[in-house]
Amino acid sequence: MTGDATSGRWQHILAPTRRDILAPTRRGLFAIGGGAAAALAAGPARAQPRPPEKPRGQVVVGLSQEPTVFHPLMPGIEVDQGVWWNLFSALWYLEPDGTPVADLAAEVPTQENGGISEDGLTWRVKLRGDVSWHDGRRFSAEDVKFTLDLINNPNFRVRNRVGHGLVKDIRVLSPTEIEWRMESAYAPYLSILSMTFIVPKHVLEGAADPNATPFNNAPVGTGPFRWVSRQPGDNIQLAANPNYHGKGPYLERVVFKYVPDMTVLYTQFRSGQVDYTGISGISAPFAREAQGLRGRKVFVSSTGSVESIAPNLEYGPLADKAVRQALYMGMNKKALVDAIYYGLPKATESFLPSESWAYNPSLPAQDYNPAKANALLDEAGWKRGADGIRAKDGVRLEFANSTTSGNPVREQAQQLLMQDWKAIGAALRIQNMPAAVIWGEFWQMSKFQSVMVAVNYRLGSDPDVTPRFDSKAIPAKGGRGQNNMQFQNAEMDTLLLRGATAFSQAQRKAIYARIQTIIREELAILPIFQSVIVEGLKDNLHGFRANSNTWSNCWNLREWYWA
Repeated sequence: MTGDATSGRWQHILAPTRRDILAPTRRGLFAIGGGAAAALAAGPARAQPRPPEKPRGQVVVGLSQEPTVFHPLMPGIEVDQGVWWNLFSALWYLEPDGTPVADLAAEVPTQENGGISEDGLTWRVKLRGDVSWHDGRRFSAEDVKFTLDLINNPNFRVRNRVGHGLVKDIRVLSPTEIEWRMESAYAPYLSILSMTFIVPKHVLEGAADPNATPFNNAPVGTGPFRWVSRQPGDNIQLAANPNYHGKGPYLERVVFKYVPDMTVLYTQFRSGQVDYTGISGISAPFAREAQGLRGRKVFVSSTGSVESIAPNLEYGPLADKAVRQALYMGMNKKALVDAIYYGLPKATESFLPSESWAYNPSLPAQDYNPAKANALLDEAGWKRGADGIRAKDGVRLEFANSTTSGNPVREQAQQLLMQDWKAIGAALRIQNMPAAVIWGEFWQMSKFQSVMVAVNYRLGSDPDVTPRFDSKAIPAKGGRGQNNMQFQNAEMDTLLLRGATAFSQAQRKAIYARIQTIIREELAILPIFQSVIVEGLKDNLHGFRANSNTWSNCWNLREWYWA
């Protein structure tokens, strides 16, 4: 993370001492963003016990969403990445403060060390020579070349080709050195490679269909843990990799346990069946109680994700900018944050977290004004019918909103929005579904009408959002990316290209400030707040380090241990 490296870090909630924290109101209980969170972390530091010399014990990670995608280059969601981080390795990864650390690479290439040419077009990466795949085969530069070639294979259903598509003329110089040429300079590629897991050439080469191989259900990696088993709908088990090249692992086994109901998941954490609550964490209504549980630690912080309503911009009434503007004016964001989320998150107008060096603080604040929203819809020709719902040219101002089923906090937020929007003549229908369904083709191929979703739009810690907002990144139109809202804007396409090819941070900051302005003006998303997460783990479980530069705080399970 660049910018203020402390503001985005997680704070361990200790015994409250401040009067305002003890106040018996939701706002008082949970107004702990930024400096207040740091105040809560004050207290005597305890000496950190040393990790064991050999792997010991297991950790049960409780997840409210089920991991289903185990090929780390194919489309997946945050919960899948938690598994990928432990099975696979990247060339380097990002620490919580945004510092890149070499993993499969012997060093992170820079212009200073000669790994990246001065014009940004030639990259040479030196690799470790002591890395093995889980099946015992030696890792080499051939695996890196195979991975980059597979990503760029037009027949492969890749998660993201942005950046990778610029790679040309890959040359294996030796088993521990590889070089390639970039079609154009691309500053975010360092961040992209920090999230690109390398796959084994010897396992995957020669597949008739690269999208359907045995590897998809029995993955082989170089990570700290190796695949053991999966019981669909219940759990995934991983075991320590005794030949891991990095620090750890200190655990013998990791169990990812799927508990779709957030209330049941918290109950299992409270009873001790679950050692750590991941991804969705602990629901806001249980956060205060969790803080007081004996033998438990609770962490709260801002994340890199922004909670929003993502409209399908090619669906009926939502294609009308006036409708989106009215919906945004008719959304009581403050009531939603205070009443439903206990005042934990902070409202935002941007898709970037406020900790990002590219964050634009000058975006206009949302004006909650139902009267103005009604007047805007009247002016735009949306007339109320006998039932109070508006229509224009035979199209009713009615649409579905979807999110993961079993999430009671989001379900309450949907109910509040339903009331808000009914007051301006818009009918909201709730259409929730299991995570494996909603975040599959329904989301990826823009089959939704609107979705309530938290998205980390950045590439690692980089503000480039080409995969999310470029007109060529719409999967439903054959594009490669995650522009599931189907946003199209010519100025945006030009700015995204300029921002991605500039290496001056000052120049890039100005470009991304304008990009944020366009998204806010067009309401390609209806931003609600920058997400926070409340995660709990047992008091004698050590090594947890939250990282807003990853999609999962299971990123460093190799460092976790019991003591």
